[in-house]
Amino acid sequence: MLMSKRKINSSGYLPRKVNTREIRQRFLIVCEGAKIEPNYFRSFRVPKNVAEIDVQGLGENPSKLVQSAKELKKQGEYDRVWCVFDRDSWTTEDFNNAIKNAKDQGFEVAYSNESFELWYILHFEYLNSGIPRSDYLRKLTSLFGRTYQKNSETIYDELFEKQSIAIKNAENLLKQYNPQIPAKDNPSTTVHLLVKELNKFIV
Repeated sequence: MLMSKRKINSSGYLPRKVNTREIRQRFLIVCEGAKIEPNYFRSFRVPKNVAEIDVQGLGENPSKLVQSAKELKKQGEYDRVWCVFDRDSWTTEDFNNAIKNAKDQGFEVAYSNESFELWYILHFEYLNSGIPRSDYLRKLTSLFGRTYQKNSETIYDELFEKQSIAIKNAENLLKQYNPQIPAKDNPSTTVHLLVKELNKFIV
């Protein structure tokens, strides 16, 4: 009978076999918007053998979004859950409670005050004064040099080379608020935290 050619260690015992299969992380990203945010985050080229990214655009207010994330987490074995939503016209109470409730559930939050488009603007410039949401669209049209398309499926690629600039601008923006009060800190965003997390899995 042929014996397995496994080496015997110094103690005289065969070493225990170890499962060397790489463990993938499963991310759930629930977005307030149905298209804008999902289109952006689905564009991250994360290899499926490294991490599985489930992006869902629910079209719900922040509080309802967090509740839906809680239900979705029960249905799937997710390692990380991120809630993505904007200040928009939601009440201060709803916005702040959504952030608190998400963190109480162990979820992470990528919020924007006023809107997700702030993250796009930060790729071009450091915006540290509040402007109406309607002005975000006009500003992006000017920055892109063409009409800004809200539901663009290619905007991630268009902005990719400026991503490091946006991250730095977002970080500096948060530093100007002490203490940080998300509903009042206009403009501000934590989208860069999710972006940096996803970038860890891009090889």
